[in-house]
Amino acid sequence: MLILEPACKISFWKAFHPMMTGFMLNCILPGRIGEMARPVILQKKENVPFSTGLATVVAERIFDSSILIILFGAILAFVEIDPQLSISFGEYNLNRETLITIGGNVFKLMIILIAAIILFSFNSTRQGIKWTINKIPPLFSLTSVSLKNKIQKFCASLICFVNNLSNGFSFIKYPAKICICIGLSFIIWGLSALSFYIMSLGCPGIGLSYLELFAVMIIICFFIVIPSVPGFWGVWEAGGVFALSLFSIPVKEAAGFTLANHAMQIFPIIIAGVLSAMFTGGKTLQILKERERNI
Repeated sequence: MLILEPACKISFWKAFHPMMTGFMLNCILPGRIGEMARPVILQKKENVPFSTGLATVVAERIFDSSILIILFGAILAFVEIDPQLSISFGEYNLNRETLITIGGNVFKLMIILIAAIILFSFNSTRQGIKWTINKIPPLFSLTSVSLKNKIQKFCASLICFVNNLSNGFSFIKYPAKICICIGLSFIIWGLSALSFYIMSLGCPGIGLSYLELFAVMIIICFFIVIPSVPGFWGVWEAGGVFALSLFSIPVKEAAGFTLANHAMQIFPIIIAGVLSAMFTGGKTLQILKERERNI
């Protein structure tokens, strides 16, 4: 809601329901389709331009990736990862090298997304992009009238997309909002780690501190970047066993804790997402299909 506010002011619940619906779809459908669901629902229900809603998803991923990279750097500095430790998951071997590779890829993605925001935030670069788009239709002046009309229509839609996307990134002009978002992100990560710690208190054989379980959570978050089934089933558990093994937790106890914790993390999101989808009309998949046909 804070990220979207400079472009479109909507209430907390009107921003909450599309977000939870998207999270729920990520848990039950492949391809992380939930990332597209949020801007589509905002467009359908709140008349927020699709590209503006999409920009808020990109911005949110930047905040998450940035903090994840910072926390991962702290883990590498204070937690020794045995280079010989390896856990198999399908065609992947989860080990120190895999973890560092994923961390590097997340960092590169973060830089690309930040560059995109900067590109669309400066009026000169934005005008340059639109100028380039406007130069496309004259290149087809010798083609049929119907083709020229289609190209002109496409270019007009593309310019509108650029304008709406830049509106979605307009939060960058408000340093106070950026600071609040960063602070809230740290709080959310801290509360997530707290849920790991509280659950560990009822699991025999775990006995780790809050900071140690914070490290376990961060390592799991990196490993679930690996392509897997919806809801990250399998890779979450393999990543959890790997992370807990760093603190000398036996495989049996690590697997039991990680599976139970995964269920406790995922099922409330699915339930909340289903309720949010019902609240917004319960036709999320139909809306997504309509969007695909329009594209």
